[in-house]
This record gives sequence, C-alpha cells and structure tokens, in this order.
Amino acid sequence: MRTKKKNTMRSPKEKEMIILEYLNDQHPSYRKTADKYEIAGSSFKKWKKAYLEFGIDGLRSQTGKKSHGFNHLAGLRNKKNKTKEEELRLKVMKLEIEVARLKKGYQVKGVGSKKEYVTIKDLNTKS
Repeated sequence: MRTKKKNTMRSPKEKEMIILEYLNDQHPSYRKTADKYEIAGSSFKKWKKAYLEFGIDGLRSQTGKKSHGFNHLAGLRNKKNKTKEEELRLKVMKLEIEVARLKKGYQVKGVGSKKEYVTIKDLNTKS
C-alpha cells in the first residue's frame, strides 16, 4: 500500500534538479525517484514530460492560470472600448444564455437585487 504524498510546492529549479537526477541515473525509475522526494508518480511524469518539451519554463506552476473555457467573455461586458466584433459576441452570448434558460423552463425578470426567476412551465403546456 502506497502512502499519500505531500502536496509540496517546489520551484522550477527544484523540479529541474530532481528530473536531472532521474535522467542521469544509470537505471532510472519513476517510482524510486518519486518516493525519494515524496512526489506522486503522476506528478513526476508530468514534470518530466513538460521539462523535455519546454525546458525549465515547462516546470513553472500553472495553478490558478488555466482558463476553463466556460467564461471566456466574462470581462467583455465591462470593457469600455469594445470593437464591433466584441459587441456582437457579447450579444450572441446573452441570447445563448436566454435560450438555455428557456429550454430549462424559466425566465429572468427584473435586474439587480430585484431579479426574479420565473418558471414558464405552465405557459408552455398545451391545454
């Protein structure tokens, strides 16, 4: 049974040193190196792959820097000088949200603190 590894933040230099030690070993073993430094094997493999592909820059922490794609236009609404394309994207996004809400069976009435979610189930049923 393997023990749970610590979640220790390491600098890119520390990660590089660990990977170079692994690469210079005559009989390299992910498990041996990962256990020695109390690193999860999967994390160590990611470090190695990133290092071989991008060098030390690939070892920089990406925590909190990833875009999840679901809110890529979030700041667009408050942007002051929008291009015509940005205005159209914002309008399309608002319409897509409205369509999704209607499909789920509700509408939004009002704004701000007076915003109200009204079900439209009764309006859509045939009598």
